Amino acid sequence: MSTPSILTNLTKGAAYKMAKSMGADAVIKELQASELRGRGGAGFPTGLKWKFTREAAGDKKYVVCNADEGELGTFKDRLLLLEHAHKMFEGMAIAAHVLGAKDAYLYLRWEYHFMKADIEKAMAETHALCPEVDFHLSFGGGAYVCGEESALIESIEGKRGEPRNKPPYPVTSGLFASPTIINNVETFCCVPHILLEGAAAFAAVGTPKSKGPKLFSISGDVKKPGVYEFPMGTSLRRLLATAEAEDTQFVLVGGSGGRIACAEKCLDRNLSFEDLPPGGSIIVLGKKRNLISALRSVMDFFVEESCGQCVPCREGCYRMLHFVEKMEKGEKVTRKELDRFLELGTTMQTSSKCGLGQSASNVFVSMLDYFEKDMVKIQN
Repeated sequence: MSTPSILTNLTKGAAYKMAKSMGADAVIKELQASELRGRGGAGFPTGLKWKFTREAAGDKKYVVCNADEGELGTFKDRLLLLEHAHKMFEGMAIAAHVLGAKDAYLYLRWEYHFMKADIEKAMAETHALCPEVDFHLSFGGGAYVCGEESALIESIEGKRGEPRNKPPYPVTSGLFASPTIINNVETFCCVPHILLEGAAAFAAVGTPKSKGPKLFSISGDVKKPGVYEFPMGTSLRRLLATAEAEDTQFVLVGGSGGRIACAEKCLDRNLSFEDLPPGGSIIVLGKKRNLISALRSVMDFFVEESCGQCVPCREGCYRMLHFVEKMEKGEKVTRKELDRFLELGTTMQTSSKCGLGQSASNVFVSMLDYFEKDMVKIQN
């Protein structure tokens, strides 16, 4: 049996036709058997999400595709949008069939406006094959926080893109306060493959808790940057070897809100929900890169992109950036001061309102775990 790949072409409309013949409950069971988990980073089981949304009370339901690919170093969905948009729309149509929904929305980041004509063409062609579903295209305005599902919903509704309080969650109260399925581009692209090629083939790849193939955007100090497809559970060492990484110092896994993987200690860790976050962004930094400058760039990004709604994120990002700038100037700090900022990182992770604030300190904390002696001058 060949290894499944979501980059292979499928007969347009075949998966939707199969879904209609199977019925909604059977589609959900097939997704659950495949053990597909969301490819956007959180990794919630897709079949379970669709089941909860189908069972939620509401006369009208919606499907939303999150194509606000704003994470640092992530461009895998860009490839899918350019070359496999029909597959994504068909996955959305299958979700609409499961819900009995009429409307499906694609939320596209503003920087991808150049592909608008091609996207609309694919949308029209998919509607011709799946006439029961009306597709809508909505553009973001360049705000990173709108990658968060509730802020995205606010943006589609024409409001300021800020995260909502949870609960309620989108499965019960999402777009226009109605039950809503939200998945990202890669997740929707997996669905037609699972229906046509079988859940068993998909689940045969990966680890016990992370199934199927996964796309990774690899960039930075490598000879061959690009989008790569590997089975879930592939080691970091294999990814770097394939992209021909050069003299690696550390890897930023999962983008700005991800984790640092030190080359000396982490090469045999694997990309899976059980280990290193498999969100899709792999940024490689060689030994010539300055550790503190790299960290300052990440904290600069979060200060710029924080929506400012909650204090832990708004104040925490700002104060953490100033502490990093202090380190960059070579100023000495006390052990107590450093420990206070590490504690601030934990506070941000546990008390921020949304995933942006909850992940904003990840790189700070994990980088100091590995490189504290190289980065911080402790005052005696």
